[in-house]
Amino acid sequence: MKDRKSWGIRGYLFLLMAVTLILTGTLWMINPILFFIVLPLVLAVDGLVVWQVHNVYQKVYKMMDGVVGQLDTSQRNYLHNFPLPVIIATEGREIIWYSPSFSEKILLKDDLYGTDVDLITTEPLPEFCTTEGKLISYENRWYRVLGVEKEENDVKLYTLYFLDVTQVQQEATLYRLTRPSVMLIMLDNYGEIMQQAKESEKSRILGEIDTTLEEFISNMTSSFIKRYDGDKFLVVAEEQHLEKMIETRFDILDKIRKIQTAGNLPVTLSIGVGRGEETLMQSEVSARQALDMALGRGGDQAVIKNKTLYEFYGGVSKGVEKRTKVKTRIVANALSELIATADRVLVMGHKFGDLDCVGAAVGMAYAIRSIGKNADVVIDRNKNLANILIDMLSQQGCADLFIDPAEAQFRITPNTLLIICDTHTENLLESEEVYRRCKTVVVIDHHRKMVNHIENAVIFYHEPYASSASEMVAELIQYMGDNCRINSVVAQALLSGIMLDTRNFVLKTGVRTFEAAAYLKRIGADTVIVRKLFASTMDSYQRKTRIVAAAQIYKGCAVAESDYSSDDMRVVAPQAADELLGIDGVDGSFVLYEIDGIINISARSMGAINVQVIMEKLGGGGHHTMAGAQIKGLEIEKVKQMLLESIDQYFQEKS
Repeated sequence: MKDRKSWGIRGYLFLLMAVTLILTGTLWMINPILFFIVLPLVLAVDGLVVWQVHNVYQKVYKMMDGVVGQLDTSQRNYLHNFPLPVIIATEGREIIWYSPSFSEKILLKDDLYGTDVDLITTEPLPEFCTTEGKLISYENRWYRVLGVEKEENDVKLYTLYFLDVTQVQQEATLYRLTRPSVMLIMLDNYGEIMQQAKESEKSRILGEIDTTLEEFISNMTSSFIKRYDGDKFLVVAEEQHLEKMIETRFDILDKIRKIQTAGNLPVTLSIGVGRGEETLMQSEVSARQALDMALGRGGDQAVIKNKTLYEFYGGVSKGVEKRTKVKTRIVANALSELIATADRVLVMGHKFGDLDCVGAAVGMAYAIRSIGKNADVVIDRNKNLANILIDMLSQQGCADLFIDPAEAQFRITPNTLLIICDTHTENLLESEEVYRRCKTVVVIDHHRKMVNHIENAVIFYHEPYASSASEMVAELIQYMGDNCRINSVVAQALLSGIMLDTRNFVLKTGVRTFEAAAYLKRIGADTVIVRKLFASTMDSYQRKTRIVAAAQIYKGCAVAESDYSSDDMRVVAPQAADELLGIDGVDGSFVLYEIDGIINISARSMGAINVQVIMEKLGGGGHHTMAGAQIKGLEIEKVKQMLLESIDQYFQEKS
């Protein structure tokens, strides 16, 4: 080992020493006195460096000689002629020995002593010293590198064995790229389009849809598309083609939306993709689940399900209202049967319930009581945003409707029915314990579907096109039998929920919204009394005004933060967000505020911006025009920066 050529690092070391001596020598011409002062110091430092390097190399030599000395001549020859490329490197990543096959097959150099391992890989050397080693790529080839660590005389050496697995990796890549994925495509508003179109237009519209989809698939070899129903298509595509779709962010959604129809109704698609499964059957099941997720989020989007993970693309347009009430009637009949067989019904909403949540729960509970069944609303009065509505109902004889979560747990029986209103995720429930103890669960919600939704519901009545949960409950009550009735006070509670989520019938208001409001008005709902439920105190109004005044405009979005922390901010912040939408040029608004160390974001829009998509990037959710998020452990300025980045990403994806 001592007869080997000098290592590269030594050459650099001697060069550095020469340079320091030359520079020191120049001092003789400038200041001889200073030269005699500096020269001893330079010589001392250079000598110390040489001594230290010499010691290190002596230790390495000693160790290498010890290793080699334990081998006989045949073993040494075998090591030298070992077929696999092998190197021995120091802890400082310097190659101190290599087999001829390494220089011939990998690092094509005559002399590799002193060469840095970083020329091949920057991975930490200890990570190679496992049973599986580590996979690296170098010069268009793949190697499985297995390492052995040895320490002697305080010197660590790493022996690395390079196994060429290029062919295996190529086969694995080919296998991955040719794996089939199942894609289910559904026209969101097929019935509405066909209903409005003339007979002469129907064939044209369907022809354009078919042509657009066929062109979308035409560039994909080994793929096919098949219509299996009037509004449904089946596509089987390889992974390599699916990756191209992802790169274009499923631009088929934009292309299909450009098709002209009667009444200017947009043609939109919902796409569900099953990816990464072991069999085609499993992929088809995942594709159905992904399609349900896309439909539950309002349609006009693609959802990929890869085992347990979901990816979302599109979903930036408004949902189209479903005018048929067939689904509502079917759900109402099924719900009536469940109520009839239950011995008790509990109705529960989400944490910090608002007018829509409480209004829907009260409407459903009162209607169930009207047909002779025990029904209660589970609510925490201390953490609620609709206490003014609860107080009004209590004054009008409905005080016995409400029970707290602790009391509800004592009333639960094996045959208790739990109806959840205005949410579909377990972590947002008023009481997770009440939910877990109830065996039969029904969900009624209008928010766009989230990944962590409740999966054990007997009835999952989810309608993202509805304006509010109160609208959905008002429709259900009308189909639950002649004996199912509500009074004027309860009708006012339901109307307040509709007015809250539609911002006084401005946003997300369809024909069915007005029909529900008309039904409540016929029962006796007083709009003047309802309007008083939205009144705020002078202090709250002043805080709202300060938030609005401090807002900044960013890419058509008003972003404001509040320096005030109190429970009423849960009401003030959304009101401020609504006010900001009244500013010219503002398409979306975001208000940040802190409560109990948690940064809350209240997001609103007039429909031009999908605030749900923006909030989902921050771990939140909601629907197209109204959403929110909660972030723990960060300062409000950091969260604000994350919000601005999320807005940037939204517009990049939309463009």
